[in-house]
Amino acid sequence: MRIAVLFGGTNAERDVSIASAAQVFGALRERGHDVVAVDSARGRLDEAEIDDFVASAVAYDPPDPGELPAHAPLSRLTAEDGELRGVDVVFLALHGGSGEDGTVQANLDAANIPYTGSGILGSALAMDKELSKHLFRAAGVPTPDWLMAPANPAEVAAKIGYPAIVKPNRQGSTIGLTVVKGADQLNAAVETALDFDREVMIEKFVAGREFVVGVVDGRPLAVGEIVPQLGEIFDYQSKYQVGGAIETFPADLPAELSARIQELSVQAHRALKLGSYSRIDFRTDADGGIWCLEANTLPGMTATSLLPQSAAALGIGFPELCERLCELALEEHKNG
Repeated sequence: MRIAVLFGGTNAERDVSIASAAQVFGALRERGHDVVAVDSARGRLDEAEIDDFVASAVAYDPPDPGELPAHAPLSRLTAEDGELRGVDVVFLALHGGSGEDGTVQANLDAANIPYTGSGILGSALAMDKELSKHLFRAAGVPTPDWLMAPANPAEVAAKIGYPAIVKPNRQGSTIGLTVVKGADQLNAAVETALDFDREVMIEKFVAGREFVVGVVDGRPLAVGEIVPQLGEIFDYQSKYQVGGAIETFPADLPAELSARIQELSVQAHRALKLGSYSRIDFRTDADGGIWCLEANTLPGMTATSLLPQSAAALGIGFPELCERLCELALEEHKNG
């Protein structure tokens, strides 16, 4: 296959996208495919730029918004003479922003270019955490209670309780997220989240174990457990820095509980009308309750990211996984 790995973006998850793309690029070349790397903001990389690209890593903090490149017209990518010319399929290594909310997907659909991941609708639904939670509940998938800002501290105390999670409604990688321990911290946390989105969610904090499940081609992969080492939540630093978290695949769980989490992951995936793959995040509480936090339509895709680890626990290697996602994209495109 001739594959374009599309990465970069112009949002706070740009560094994460570059790291994913670099490893996907190498994995697909290892499988013998003709692979090109395309930065959505800057264009196709030439061979002289590949070495620096492949060696890229995620910095401790997200990039400063003022340092992000300007957004380039998506038509430049998808035109007949654009950066994606002549490819069989696009591997989307974008995270957040227009790369994960359905915007890029709409442009690729209009250009009749196959791509990995979910389509326009599923991408948009999963990116909007409030809409996702409504659909989870309609599908019988438990999810923590929530309010949308503005909400006064007394209302939060009565309906959600403290501690609470305050986060942008449409943002990934826990960027802009704060654990609020008391009413005096609420307004500042909302202001932080507003730096990344005009809508802010205030969610009940589930004190318990954290689990993730990959879903590929409608089937669940292995359940993994995440234990942050740099704080009480799996935040940006815990996700992308060496030693930031202990990640165990498969998780040490009773078979019945593991099977139930897998079952709920597929229900959540279907509720949001997601495509060939996703990663679903959960917490369990002290009473044994399972709570779905969110779905990720374009999760991190380095070899040590959570979805690849979920696959590796079932004997699916990283290069094989990347190739399979491209094959699924072509199948979905062919079948409409």
